[in-house]
Amino acid sequence: MLAIRLPKEIESRLEALAQATGRTKTFYAREAILEHLDDLEDLYLAEQRLIDIRTGRSQTVPLEDVMKRYGMEG
Repeated sequence: MLAIRLPKEIESRLEALAQATGRTKTFYAREAILEHLDDLEDLYLAEQRLIDIRTGRSQTVPLEDVMKRYGMEG
């Protein structure tokens, strides 16, 4: 169960979409979350990786090394 407060403008848009299509506001809120959750997770992981690199907890690998490792030399 999840309860969220939305700005009135977004709530109105969601209500109008739900009424126009015969679906529920919950349906569209769920669809929006599912559509963007992967992107948000990817962004968080990329930010954490960047922090790890900048603080020396992780190192980068040159692209040429990766390509050689996987037989993709060109």
